[in-house]
Amino acid sequence: MKSKLTIFLLLVFLCTAGTALADGIIIIDPPPHPPRPIVPLEVKNHLVHTTITDQVSITHIDEVFYNPNNMELEGTFLFPIPEGASITDFTLYIDGNPVSGEILPADDARKIYEEIVRTLKDPALLEYADRNLFTLKVYPIPANGTRRVELTYTETLTSDFGMVSYRYPLNTEKFSSAPIDDVSVDVTISSSSPIKSVYCPSHDADIVRKGDDEVIVSYEDSRVLPDKDFLVYYTTGDDSLDASLLTYKERRNDGYFLLIVTPETETENARTIAKDVTFVLDTSGSMKGEKLIQAKDALEFCIESLNPEDRFNVIRFSTDIQRFTPELVAASRENRADAIDFVDEMAARGGTNINDALISAIEDGENTSRPHMIVFITDGEPTVGEIDNGIIVKNVTGENDGNARIFVFGVGEDINTHLLDNISGKNHGVSDYVTPTENIEVVVSNFFTRVSSPVLSDVEIDVTGISILDTYPQTIPDLFAGMQLIVAGRYSGEGGATIVVKGSVEENTEVYEFPVTFEGKGGEYDFIPRIWATRKIAYLLDEIRLNGEQGELVEEVTALAEEYGVVTPYTSFLVTEDRRHFESFAPGADEGEMDMMTAPSMLTEETGGFAMESAERMKSLKGTDSVLDSGLMSIKQVGDRTFFFRDDVWIDSRYDEGVSLTDLKFDSDKYWDFLSDHPDSGKYLAMGERVIFEYDGVWYQVK
Repeated sequence: MKSKLTIFLLLVFLCTAGTALADGIIIIDPPPHPPRPIVPLEVKNHLVHTTITDQVSITHIDEVFYNPNNMELEGTFLFPIPEGASITDFTLYIDGNPVSGEILPADDARKIYEEIVRTLKDPALLEYADRNLFTLKVYPIPANGTRRVELTYTETLTSDFGMVSYRYPLNTEKFSSAPIDDVSVDVTISSSSPIKSVYCPSHDADIVRKGDDEVIVSYEDSRVLPDKDFLVYYTTGDDSLDASLLTYKERRNDGYFLLIVTPETETENARTIAKDVTFVLDTSGSMKGEKLIQAKDALEFCIESLNPEDRFNVIRFSTDIQRFTPELVAASRENRADAIDFVDEMAARGGTNINDALISAIEDGENTSRPHMIVFITDGEPTVGEIDNGIIVKNVTGENDGNARIFVFGVGEDINTHLLDNISGKNHGVSDYVTPTENIEVVVSNFFTRVSSPVLSDVEIDVTGISILDTYPQTIPDLFAGMQLIVAGRYSGEGGATIVVKGSVEENTEVYEFPVTFEGKGGEYDFIPRIWATRKIAYLLDEIRLNGEQGELVEEVTALAEEYGVVTPYTSFLVTEDRRHFESFAPGADEGEMDMMTAPSMLTEETGGFAMESAERMKSLKGTDSVLDSGLMSIKQVGDRTFFFRDDVWIDSRYDEGVSLTDLKFDSDKYWDFLSDHPDSGKYLAMGERVIFEYDGVWYQVK
């Protein structure tokens, strides 16, 4: 009887008022003959706090529902329980009294979901039909008032070849009828063994280490409709260097992998390498004023942050070149104080001699076996000495026999991003750009803090026992304490293999070997293919941006973008008429800028604000560690698949016209039998009444 009542409440609400779901669901039972239509409840906030201690997680959810109607309402709260979890606490106080609920097993829950689908012809809930369901009665929900729900569940997390995974079912938010005011998820991980790799592929989350044995992963946003589960993966161990492998293989095709390499997290515990650093600051006339003040403050911070065993130099350049010392000096207290005095006396005047300044800096590292870093800060294009961009890049790269790492900071909008990106890209470094509204000191100081403690330089990664290909980044950067390297690539074959990480520690070569297994079938890491595709597309777009359009590169970008659902300047045709949901290639653009942002001509801009946006976007895409949202209503990501909405049908991007299709008539016995026999197909069936998808080598058409 209770199940029938729950079904009735669900159907009445869904038929008359739409759906208001957060992670939990409150289904309203409208009163008879209401004076006006019932407005669905709103979710005001959805706050999640999770603690994980040695693979046991406790997740606490705090939600507030708001009733925008001028009448009391009655409803039923539903919560789909993650597999293997158990609810340990639930709090809902009505008139000062706690309310209790019950847990329906998956079979009973499935009947509720299926009855909704059959009645409303809406299969959106099918992907949850294999979960248990927590339910309770909520009455009253006061007019223009709120009800706060708190729920706690615990589960024991699994470990797959040393990788522990945590999943919070945040994607149920995609059914909410309105954006949620505040959404936050924070996960505190504690372990009796040192925590090594920590990875959140689903969201742009902050990862903060509180020590070797504690890490906090946090995400928050406002006025959003989350539509992906929140995922966290981590490993533990005592080694000074850790390598973790995630793989995903689509049956008979080549597989995809992510390799996460993590050195010691705590600087004081890590065996860091003594380094040489040459700071190069542009003091041309255009740096006059606040820009030079901030740049000098940043430089002084970097000098003070040097390790005692480091060596350094400072070069000021405009029309001429002036060195702090003729050669590198020890980072002693006295030398650092003298260098800061040298920086304080700098004044802005003259032109911009980039060529000679960089060649002078390279000379500092000609006779050293240490890693040599050049930190180069400039706000303009070359105006003195050699001014041809191509020749400058050729000169700098040709002189850099010692493999100095050149890290470039472009300040303002008058810089040539193509020149600076070519300089850093061809010399083992990266470029960063500081807009006029940003603080130079903060950007440069944060960067130098991250790279101040190298633990392995001239890094090489090899795999024996399996064939890997198409890896990104193509040039492996140095490893620094507290940072991790993520490599995305493809592989063929399957089985055991060995990952070999080799690098230099001062004059010695160190080799680390890690036995791994490349799986021969799918697995849970279905987000990997799109991360790989995004990184490859970024690499190809950067080649086009810096070296000009070539037909083959454009064709490859377009094919990859279509298959994996990545928005690029060459796939702007994917934009639908609902432009409110469009996320342009350069984030933050308004509608008036969208056509320019998505045009191939965006890649040809060398200077100005848009060139800086493009350069920063390239860098971001190259280092993408989470699955990106397309922002388009006509594209959906389901597992490892991309679907396009065309002619009122959701079509798998890999479908070729003319391929034989097996019909699954919606709501037919065959349809339900297929779901029963293949419950993991629910994620495809949940897309709607008209879908074309492939399952286990057979193409199906729901119609």
